[in-house]
Parts: sequence; C-alpha cells; structure tokens
Amino acid sequence: MIVGVDIGTSVTKAQLISRDGRTTPAHEARSTVYTLPGHRVEQDLDDVVGTVETVVRAALADAAQLGDEPPEALALTGQGDGLWLRDATGAPVGRALSWMDGRAADQLDRWTADGTLRALHQRTGVGLFPGSAAPLLAHLAEHEPERLAAAHVAGYCVDAVVQRLTGAVTVDVSDASQPFLDVATRTYDETALELCGLSAHRRLLPDPAPPGTLHRLLPDAARRLGLPAGLPVSAGPFDIPACAFGSGVAEPGEGNLIIGTTLAAQVLDTEPRPAIAEDAAGMLLATPYEGRYLRVMPAMIGTAGLDWLLKLLDVKIEALDALLVQSPPGASGVTALPFLSASGERAPFVDPRARGRFDGLSPLAGRADLVRALCEAVAYSARHCMETLGVTGTVTACGGGARSGEWARIFAGVLGGDLEVCDDAVGIRGAAHVAWRSLGTPVDPGAWRARLRTVTAERGLIDHYAEGYAAYRQALDIAREGWSTR
Repeated sequence: MIVGVDIGTSVTKAQLISRDGRTTPAHEARSTVYTLPGHRVEQDLDDVVGTVETVVRAALADAAQLGDEPPEALALTGQGDGLWLRDATGAPVGRALSWMDGRAADQLDRWTADGTLRALHQRTGVGLFPGSAAPLLAHLAEHEPERLAAAHVAGYCVDAVVQRLTGAVTVDVSDASQPFLDVATRTYDETALELCGLSAHRRLLPDPAPPGTLHRLLPDAARRLGLPAGLPVSAGPFDIPACAFGSGVAEPGEGNLIIGTTLAAQVLDTEPRPAIAEDAAGMLLATPYEGRYLRVMPAMIGTAGLDWLLKLLDVKIEALDALLVQSPPGASGVTALPFLSASGERAPFVDPRARGRFDGLSPLAGRADLVRALCEAVAYSARHCMETLGVTGTVTACGGGARSGEWARIFAGVLGGDLEVCDDAVGIRGAAHVAWRSLGTPVDPGAWRARLRTVTAERGLIDHYAEGYAAYRQALDIAREGWSTR
C-alpha cells in the first residue's frame, strides 16, 4: 500500500491506498493561512510539516482495513505556485508566500504593459498571476533582497516538505514548469529568466528531478511520521496534474475538470504546445511521464464563490441539490457572471478587475434561482476553459462540486457530453499512481477508471445550455469592456 498525502492550502489530508484503488478514510489537519495587509497571504513551513506528521500517523492507524500491508512508499502532492524560500538545512527564510498572495500585482501590471508577460508565454506556455513564483521573486528582489540573499533554494510547498523529510533539495517537473522551464527539454529557459530580470537568482532554482526519482525518509522524520527510516518518498506532481492522473486521464485529448475551491480544466497532450488563449493565460506543464504534457486553465472561480452565496443566503451546503431541483434550467431568467475572487480572473482570460454579478432579478426570483444561476455560470466558465484547451476525448470530473449530483448534471449538459466522475481523493490517487510507477510496479489505469461513475448528458439540457452559453459569452464580452475602463 501507499501512504498518500495531499498538502492543500488550508487542509492537509492523508489516507492509505491499495494497488486495486481501495482507500481508507481520509484524515485531515488544518494549516494556518495568514491573511495580512497589502494583499499578503503567507504560511509557516513548520506548521505545514506538523500537519503532515499528524495526518500520516492517523492514517497508519487504519492499516488493518487494507490487510495490514506494509507501506511501500510515502507519496506527496499538494498546492502549487507561491514561493517557499529555505536555507541549506531546509529551514524557512521567512514565511512562505502563498499562491493566493497579491503583493506582486504591480509587478505583474508592469510586465503586462511592457510585453514581458506575452513574451514569456510565447517561450514557456505559462501565463502568470500575482501568486506565481516569477512576480513574487521579482517583488522580493526589489523590496526584500536580504531574504533572497539568505535563501539557498526558492521552491514550492511539496519540495519544501520533501526537504524536511528527506534532506533532498529537489523540485518536481510540474512545479518547475511554473514559469521558467522549457518543458520539452526539462531544463530552465535562461531567456525566460532574463525576461523577468531574475538571471542573478538562477542559483535558487533546483533542477527538476528526473522521472522515477524516489527520495528516502530520514530517521528522525520517519520516527515523527511513524514510518520506517529509508522508506521511499515520491514528490509530486502538484495537485492539479495529480488530479488528472488520479482521475484516470491517460490518452491524448482526454480532459479533467477539478470543481474545487477554484476551478481547473486540463487536457493531456503528447506535444509541448500551449493553449491558444487570449491574454497569455493558462499553464503548460511537464509531467512525471516523459512525452506527456498537460495544458491547464486554472480559473479563480469555483466552490468558494458558491460558499459565499450560500452563506449570504443562510443556506447550508447540504441543501445544494435540493435548491438546484427547485429552480428550472435557466434559473427562471436569472443569470450570473461567476467572478467572485478578489484577485479577478486568470483563466481562460487574465483580468484582475473581473467581478461577479447577477442579472435578470425580479421579486419573483428566489434563493434557488440565485444558486442555480451561479452554478450554471461556473459551468459556462468551465466550457470556456475546455474549448480554449481543445479537449477532444472523455472528460473526467473531481472535487467537491462534482459530488453534487445536480451540479454534475449541469456540467454535463453545459459541456455537451457525459462526465466520468471520481468521488475519491484524486490528488492522492494521482500521487500514488506516480509512486508505484517509480517503484517499477505501475498500476493498471483501466482498473482504476472502473471506479468512476458516469453522469449522463441529457439531450434537452445540452440544447438549452448551448443557447445559455452563447448568451454567457456575449455578456462576458460586454462586461470585459466595462472592466477595462476602470
């Protein structure tokens, strides 16, 4: 069995997973997220490592449910982007800068105005946002150069935890793809660094680990985790690509939709070609599998906006399906733009000024109509992302939003095809998938796919939502003109 860990932004999860895909219940521990003035969002590495230790020990107590098999490896995945500075011992150089951090927004505005952003996208296929490593590094180089001088490595969440557990200074190729990597050669693009004015800080970037790399647990870390010293540790990919592989994406053209706190759409390809998107949006990621790449549209919308609306309406999340049933397709004429993040939007277009809205309101509109309108709008955004990516094959879906039967029906109708939904912790499944391959004993992806359930796209909904999507795109175009004048 594999001990799988998903180090999220605010919650770390762990569970045991067997080769046939069976899992034990997930154990969770919350991390502290510091939201500070100046749009700063930070985390403490020691706190995050502590959550990993807590959930791993809790998960190991469930080993009897899988037959008390000995653990074969510890497989890690987790949040991407941000900036996690460490010294040579792995100690943090100040708090980590979260992917939600906005202090570098001005730097990103300058790069947008002078063409740096588009030039970088043309070289690496990566679109930036304020919480990306490049603008955060540039911000620190300008405002806190002493922090960079004290650092030995500038990495990400997963590799920061790996260094503490194994002593290895490493980075997974998926994390390294953001934003300086030539994904075809798996080496850093020196021109990309020059474009961002960061060539002097190249020393902080560890070379990506080759496919199949395994690290080994240090004795002290093993004791704290309750695992054997020297146990293999697989590091990555980060959570978005881990969800693709954990959902069973295996063939070029197949897509995956993560309906989580934020929404992410992705498609697998055998060629390192970025999505053709406006505003230099999206990601192009190398993966743990040579010759396989992921094009990604990581939107800022998702279940977080729905949570805000439900709280405003004093409705529990458990009532979501019942509310969606109470409102007909089209939400009785109520429509929405779902851009409810303070950071605006980053895919499939980039606009920090993007804001949400509701239209078509009247005294006849009820809570159910508002909720359905927002859920339909998120699905329209997902279709916008998928069309931009050029998905041609089966689409899998995962995340909290996919567990809602009624919302999943909306997504299937809007996307115009059946959805294959995975209810398991797919990030952990994906990390375990990579770990077993690295151990030389890959799992059968077909057997894992058999655990998916199909949400059928209904003909009537497909036709209705085709018209709704066209109206959504028109409303979005008009709104974007207004945002540009602010």
